[in-house]
Parts: sequence; C-alpha cells; structure tokens
Amino acid sequence: MTLENNALIEVKNLKTYFFLDEGTVRAVDGVDIEIKRGQTLGIVGESGCGKSVTARSILRIVPKPGRIVEGEIKLHRLVEQRHGSTVTDVIELTDLDPMGRVMRGLRGCEMALVPQEPMASLSPVHTIGDQIGEAITLHQKLSKQAAREQVIEMLNLVGFPKPSQRVDAYPYQLSGGLRQRAVIAMALSCHPSLLIADEPTTALDVTTEAQILKLMRSLQQELGMAIMYITHNLGVVAQMTERVIVMYMGKVVEEAPVDAIFHNPLHPYTAALLRSIPRLGLKSREHKRLESIRGAVPDPYSIPKGCPFHPRCSRKIRGVCDQEEPPNVQVEPGHKVRCVLYKR
Repeated sequence: MTLENNALIEVKNLKTYFFLDEGTVRAVDGVDIEIKRGQTLGIVGESGCGKSVTARSILRIVPKPGRIVEGEIKLHRLVEQRHGSTVTDVIELTDLDPMGRVMRGLRGCEMALVPQEPMASLSPVHTIGDQIGEAITLHQKLSKQAAREQVIEMLNLVGFPKPSQRVDAYPYQLSGGLRQRAVIAMALSCHPSLLIADEPTTALDVTTEAQILKLMRSLQQELGMAIMYITHNLGVVAQMTERVIVMYMGKVVEEAPVDAIFHNPLHPYTAALLRSIPRLGLKSREHKRLESIRGAVPDPYSIPKGCPFHPRCSRKIRGVCDQEEPPNVQVEPGHKVRCVLYKR
C-alpha cells in the first residue's frame, strides 16, 4: 500500500472503558488521532482526561479491568521507499492479541514508551545494562556481547557519562536525570518509528528537564521517529510539538497546529488552560491573581449530560450545552473543535 499522507498511526473512534464495581469509567470515549512520520504530537489536559489511557491503548497495555470496547488503531509499518512514495504494511492493532507474538514484536520495536516514573519502570535488582540489553535481544538476533556493545552505544547516544563504566550500575546508584536517560535509551534501543513520552520529565528539576527535552529533539532529528508527547506543561508543548490535541473527560475537544492553539484557542477549555499559565513580565504592583478554571473535573462515574465541560464553562448556553452532545466542527483547515458555539 502506498500512503501519500505519510501517516504512521491512525486512531478512529477509540473507546476504552474500565468496568469497576462502582460503575463504568469511560476513560477514552470516541477519540480520533493521526500521527504522521517524524511528527511531534502533543496531548494536553488535566489529570484523568484520558491522555495516558489513549497511549496505553495504542500500545495495547491497558491494565485490567480496562479494555478497548470499540474503535480502530492502525499502524502503517514502513516497508520501503519507492519513487518518492512510502510503501507501507497496514496492521490493525485492535485485531491483535495484546500478549500475542505479533503485538509483543511490535511493542518495543516499532512503538516504544517512556513512562512517567523511571524508578517504577526499572528493576532495582538488575543493572541498567542488563535491562536495556534484554530489550535489544528480545527484538534483535544479537549475541550477549554484541547486545552489550549496543547498550553502551545507546547510553552514549543519550548523553550518559562514562557509559562503558555506568552500564553495570543499578538504578539506585544513578540520579533522576540519569535514570530517565537510561529509560530513554531502552525505549530507543530498537529505533522505533513511534516514541510515546508520557510526562517523561515530571519528577525532574527544570535544568535536567531542559536537557532531556533537548536530547529528545536531537534524537528525533537523528532517528526520524515520531513522538507522541503527553504533558500538563503547556510551555513544553510550545517548545516540543507541531500539532496539539486537547483532551477533556476522555474526548478530544480541540485539535490544531501548535501556533493556532496558543494564538487562536477556540474551545473554552483550551482558552481557560492558557489563561492559567504564569506569564513573565507582569509587574508585581499589578497584584493580579493567577486565573484558575472554576469547579472541578466531574466524577468519572457520572459524567454530566451534554458537553462534559459545561458545569465549568463561562460561555455555556443554558438548555443547549447541558442537553446536546457537542459536534466536532472543522473551523478551518487543520483546526477542529468540539463545541456547540461553532455548530453550523
């Protein structure tokens, strides 16, 4: 199959629910996403809006009692470049057994994850060299010595000091920044087409965060991979991404190029998020309080009827927003918003 738009991942009407004794949590409720090769897509929103569950759905590692109940996830795996066109093999990830041989072969090789907490994802009783080496030998037919050499090469690639010595270090012997670099090295060890970074700098100080972000940008340019970057930090979004998806209560409420999100936010939720960012240059004598979004995220077991954001929205239309499911409207090319204010 020849793909002209160079898509890597296509997600259509994805619904991932958690079936609990207290009720059903619709963590992801009808999400559409497209990630192109080499692109950096940012996903933002408050905690509990479905960002991480969307990423885990793509990787098919949704923890029980959650499961995908509807939708399609397609991976366009590159076969070859022919006459300027990309020839791909389309794999329906939702048709695969999550723990089957094919899916396990894709996970870690074609698609890789950098999780939030490196200490939670690294084994404390194995060296980082053994852990990264295991990821390499699982997907590549290499001897133990060749795998070790590749581990050292990957550690050097991510800026690890003295990688030939530190390769035998245990996670507790490393700083937070070095542990995060080790996790990134593990994720990149098989040169994936898609790197999913789930708030990879949450527990790091700002200096280390800046180093990690710079590292990810340089590795993306060098390896040509796409990045799905999940974060709360809109400053990181402005710095790292090309397109942005804003999620709220399991739905995509706005999608646009990064400049449009910051200069022309259409959804009231997006605008409220941007107003809550501290800004440099404001004079202290103005004594202005930082704006916040009023109210709280609804109970996931009882999402309000109509638009889930309407109880907190300053622009809601009574009798409409609390009754109608908002349509997903394309306001201009590449800019979509899920809001009745733009209903046509």
